[in-house]
Amino acid sequence: MIFEGFQLEMIKLSEATLRVRHGGSGPPVLLLHGHPRTHATWHRVASLLAPYYTVVCPDLRGFGQSSQPADTPDHAGSSKRAKARDCVELMQHLGFDHFTIVGHDRGSYTAFRTAMDYPNVIERAAILDGVPILEALEQCDARFATAWWHWFFFAQPEKPERAILADPDAWYGTDPHIMGPEAYADFQQAIHDPEVVHGMIEDYRAGLGIDYLHDREDRDQDRRLQCPTLVLWSLRDDLERLYGDVLEVWRPWTTTLSGHGIDCGHHMAEEAPEALANALLRFFRQ
Repeated sequence: MIFEGFQLEMIKLSEATLRVRHGGSGPPVLLLHGHPRTHATWHRVASLLAPYYTVVCPDLRGFGQSSQPADTPDHAGSSKRAKARDCVELMQHLGFDHFTIVGHDRGSYTAFRTAMDYPNVIERAAILDGVPILEALEQCDARFATAWWHWFFFAQPEKPERAILADPDAWYGTDPHIMGPEAYADFQQAIHDPEVVHGMIEDYRAGLGIDYLHDREDRDQDRRLQCPTLVLWSLRDDLERLYGDVLEVWRPWTTTLSGHGIDCGHHMAEEAPEALANALLRFFRQ
């Protein structure tokens, strides 16, 4: 059984309804999943953190069993700023006015945006396998376009959803033994749901438009993350190959920065939960 001792709730917020697991005790930590996962990706890490922290794991809006935002030309409902509002409101609903935030992959962009927009709320931020969207797009070259071609394909109208839904298992092939059977079943339900696939793709469409503009505005006004920031990346993924020194990419965006690579593939919460949990615990306790 995953998330033993955790509560599972559907929590209605002002703009979204989120499926949320929460449990443990102590200072609050919010864990945000990436694409194409649900909150279940965190089940091993959450269990390792729960003896020391109150751990909250939502499905982001548009993902899993959380609600779908309305489609608009600017994709604002899928923007990281909208999801940041969800994060702050969710934690307030659970009784927390201040908290630490951790985000992986697409969830790292929401974690970044939450920490940027709410500096008086976020105490610490951990960014896993990501750089700011603005940096990714401005540093885009043939290597990036080859390795991360899906960013640009997902920006196209309708075609990505049709391609994915023709055979979701082939598109999102993954190892159920690494994920664990219950997390894999949750993942399977998500990737076979046309509404969820659309919501996940909208996250990318927002990334190439409104999210990019929000990042550019921050840089133009020299805004930085005011909280201590930890950046972790998978050594068997391609972040170092694309960017070299990952911390140098983040340095202009932060005030207090640390980080290192972890010896695993992209989905570090599933592939290296102990190493990830230990790195997070060290960071939380600094």
